[in-house]
Amino acid sequence: MIYHSIRFALKPEVTPEEKAAVVAKMHELFAAIPAVRTRIVGADFGGKYELGTVLVIEDIEGYAEYLNHPAHLELDRVGLPLVREFVSSDITDDPDPEIGAKIAEVHRSRFENVPDIADLISGLAEYTGSAAPGKHGN
Repeated sequence: MIYHSIRFALKPEVTPEEKAAVVAKMHELFAAIPAVRTRIVGADFGGKYELGTVLVIEDIEGYAEYLNHPAHLELDRVGLPLVREFVSSDITDDPDPEIGAKIAEVHRSRFENVPDIADLISGLAEYTGSAAPGKHGN
């Protein structure tokens, strides 16, 4: 299993209505992705981030399906313009010693093949995650 976690802080000018709309959109669109086995979306406590989600995905094939699913791309295009800082991480019990490299490759390929998403990520004040594009590269 792969537990994909994102945490983010919104830009100061984001209104409460926009924040509520993006949370509702996260619920709606993550529910539309078959590879997502279960999920939680909500307030993030214990750090500098406001919102977060943890998604449970069965395997690397499902992970690729999730990241490239039209609903996820829609969410990125709607939500990322409201985000100031973003962190993405993965925890897995997959015994494959290459799983970390495979996760990074899914991200790298996505950023290469969907340049508008890579541009949105590159435009964030702070981004931490696998195969981060642009100025956030790691």
